Amino acid sequence: MRRPWWTLGFLAALLASIMATLCTAQRAVDQYMGDWQGTVTVGGKEQPVAVFMIPLGNGRYEMKCVSEFNKRVPVLYDVRGFLRNGEFRAVDAVPLDVSRVLAPTDNGVVVDVSLWSGKLVDGTLQGTIAGKIKGTFKLTKTQRTSPTLGQKPPAGAIVLFDGKSLEAWQPRSGKGKVQWRLVGGDAMEVKGGDIVTKESFGDIKLHLEFRTPYMPTSFGQARGNSGVYIQGRYEIQVLDSYGLAGLDNECGGIYKVAAPAVNMCFPPLQWQTYDITFYAPRFDAQGRKVANARITVVHNGVTIHDNLELPGITPGGISKKEAPTGPLLLQDHGNPVQYRNIWLVKLK
Repeated sequence: MRRPWWTLGFLAALLASIMATLCTAQRAVDQYMGDWQGTVTVGGKEQPVAVFMIPLGNGRYEMKCVSEFNKRVPVLYDVRGFLRNGEFRAVDAVPLDVSRVLAPTDNGVVVDVSLWSGKLVDGTLQGTIAGKIKGTFKLTKTQRTSPTLGQKPPAGAIVLFDGKSLEAWQPRSGKGKVQWRLVGGDAMEVKGGDIVTKESFGDIKLHLEFRTPYMPTSFGQARGNSGVYIQGRYEIQVLDSYGLAGLDNECGGIYKVAAPAVNMCFPPLQWQTYDITFYAPRFDAQGRKVANARITVVHNGVTIHDNLELPGITPGGISKKEAPTGPLLLQDHGNPVQYRNIWLVKLK
């Protein structure tokens, strides 16, 4: 007997659509994740403070604060029950440094354990600080944006992806079709293996935009991992490294070569930019390398690598040998990272 058209495939597709909508809605209502700024008042002295609210899942966040009275080490807080009626209590946890954190003394020793408590009122976090150091705080949500976000390709640029087609790309193996899928917002999403451009390039100026996924219960290399390989050989890491130290294997790092000068990573789900100037290694007539490759990387409008010399390739590329030219490679590391607005200009 023939089954009605709406029973199997239709219901499965409908369920998948509903689940996707619910997941999107869940991410959209995370009103706490991201950047906050405001003031902390201690001992009658008001100081500016910036806060990174890093999602850990299940209503928990890591709250990293940097202020004028805490210059040496960022404070880390494990915030529990933060979503309950907008109230929260934060007790500091082990910081990046081995010392306890809140205020440095004259001899450089960082002391005190403090308790932050407060409530979200009309979009403002406000409350008190208890412990040996007592005070108040007031924070409002803010958002940094890249000055080159949405930048259009200039005349003569080679457009590698405009949101409409994957024609400029092929699987890393060179066989079959690209499995990455086109998604909303003129973007493509990682799926089914690394992809490389069909064309190879030497000296270039590259612009691309990326967005890391919302993975609050994943950590380290399992949290929004991908990578941009210039010439398929030199990786600039893509990762959800929001609020982290900024290492060579974190966002903006050149893997195994150099850490970014500053961690410019935005929160997950926010579009970010890389603007990269690359000069390929030079070779003599006999094919011997006479000059290393050099790279400048601007992450979200800030230079994090300035004319950095690359002594050799980084792991995971298409070849162990350097060359005058090579394709652009985007890495599939198993996470649904998205890319859009990719174009480059060949440099003379």
